[in-house]
Amino acid sequence: MRVLILILIICNYLNANSQSLGGNAVFSFLQQSNTPQLSALGGYNISTITNDVGMTFNNPALLRKEMHHQLSASFNNFLAGIKNYSLITAFYIPNQSATAALGINYFNYGSITQTDASGNIIGSFTPSDYVIQFSLSKQHKENWWYGSTLKFVNSAYGNYKSNAIALDLALNYVDSSKFFQAAIVVKNLGSQLKKYSLQSNKEELPFDVQIGITKRLPKAPLQFSLTAHHLHIANILYNDTLYNQQEGDDSYKRKNYTAEKILSHLVLSAEVLLSKQFQFSLGYNFLRRHDLNTYNSANGLNGINVGLSIKMKQFQFNYATGFYQRNMYNQIALNFNLSSQKK
Repeated sequence: MRVLILILIICNYLNANSQSLGGNAVFSFLQQSNTPQLSALGGYNISTITNDVGMTFNNPALLRKEMHHQLSASFNNFLAGIKNYSLITAFYIPNQSATAALGINYFNYGSITQTDASGNIIGSFTPSDYVIQFSLSKQHKENWWYGSTLKFVNSAYGNYKSNAIALDLALNYVDSSKFFQAAIVVKNLGSQLKKYSLQSNKEELPFDVQIGITKRLPKAPLQFSLTAHHLHIANILYNDTLYNQQEGDDSYKRKNYTAEKILSHLVLSAEVLLSKQFQFSLGYNFLRRHDLNTYNSANGLNGINVGLSIKMKQFQFNYATGFYQRNMYNQIALNFNLSSQKK
């Protein structure tokens, strides 16, 4: 408890003058899911009880000794032709009693036509983003794990290029006898190293504070998770009053929507353990549903994500999809246990 309070105090101090939210921070791709299991759980989950090394990309405190030589490779055929590739592997360091992981998450946005100020086509360019990170986790006493992740972040949009260094800090509590797990993660502490333009000021990174809990039912093949994100900002709802007024939506006039503000921080998820080989996941992201349900464009399935995991002898197959109004994405991953294959 003392460690948890200390982390919260540090977060409040470091972010007192830095409360960035969507559109006000660079490298927003850092908030995208790198693995199908995370996507299926709503895009935010730091506490799920799993042996998927891909989940440690967002919470290094989930790294375990048993993940030694596990490799996860993920591909996401995202919206509008965007491609996302992710790779992470873990290894145990005996003399340090620690587990480490090395990973990369890469986004390719396809070829985009380049024009001059008059609209004349002068060529094309291929924008991209990626993050390379190194994570380390150690156990403290019987029920605690703590971890950190060091990131190098890079973006290239034609002639505009930028990079940064960032740090994640994480704490994980496990009570195996009660099938309970909780975690807190402070994400993207850091600064730009290179700005997009020499004339511009340094921009903020997508800082985030997340807390999550997961409970598995002892006598039923179910486990549930509740994750809260962006806890350092009271109101994370985006409200473009001018756009709403032009579209004839008068909901922007509302002032008393405390419940909606609270729910926008939450992501609910459930996992059905159908057998030792099959697992079904379902996630509901309140903020995503709010943002996608623009006036006259609502979809009853917005904010819902689903996934399936199939565990085989040598590897595990994961799949996830989600609903973005009339569009869906397809994300797959293969997890290999290289230690088992060597045997």
